[in-house]
Amino acid sequence: MDAPASGALRFARYAYPPNELGYCGPDASAQLLEQVAAGEADEDLRRLLRGFEGAWPYLELIAAANGIGDPLDERVVEAYWIGNALLERVGPRLMGDSLEDRFRRRAGRSWTDLAAPVPDGAVPHHSFHVFGVYPWLGLLREGRLDEPLRVLDRCRIRWGQVISVSGGEALVRSRPLVWDGRRVELGEPAEERVLAALDDRGLARGIRPGSWCSLHWDWICEELDSRSLARLRHVSLRQLAVINGARIPGPATVLS
Repeated sequence: MDAPASGALRFARYAYPPNELGYCGPDASAQLLEQVAAGEADEDLRRLLRGFEGAWPYLELIAAANGIGDPLDERVVEAYWIGNALLERVGPRLMGDSLEDRFRRRAGRSWTDLAAPVPDGAVPHHSFHVFGVYPWLGLLREGRLDEPLRVLDRCRIRWGQVISVSGGEALVRSRPLVWDGRRVELGEPAEERVLAALDDRGLARGIRPGSWCSLHWDWICEELDSRSLARLRHVSLRQLAVINGARIPGPATVLS
């Protein structure tokens, strides 16, 4: 598989679960699942992925800051969903300007609080978007999404270890988010049932008991090697600490 194809397919693995629920991107979940399961990336898929208005500008930002011409370069895709060194080359000014262009008008009076974590280490990783942007845009209070803590937990890219696989389901042990009245943290490990396949079509290959995997909403997205697992943990916890350290943490506005 060539690099452009692998980047597009990797992006699609993570884009499919919320798209299937109708939360973001074009109405094309069947196509996403079919192409990921078949390992087929073409120009039509690339056009489709550009329609994910929440994630696509972050890919463009990461690519531009690193002198990479293709936002679907696999290194860029990995940086956004999992985390890698490319994030460190997106400085506070670039990050702040991008957020301002996209969200200042929508955030209104909340803009100052949304932007506050940028100098403290916010990077264009999906976890920052979930914890640092979603709460200030009203997306958790408009009736489109309920149970804010559950939404924050399922929308982030989380990690877990597979206990068993049966048919299209897997039992996974992961650490859910918990809320202590001020901070969102990781709780004690708990078991959850997630989807590994639908009608024999899945997003991940090679999932078996003992595997570590990434999860988005109710799906296993891919198996994680030790380096990817460490990166996802590190960046996610770092962004959570940045958000919790803000004068008014975004999650507190919807969980208090």
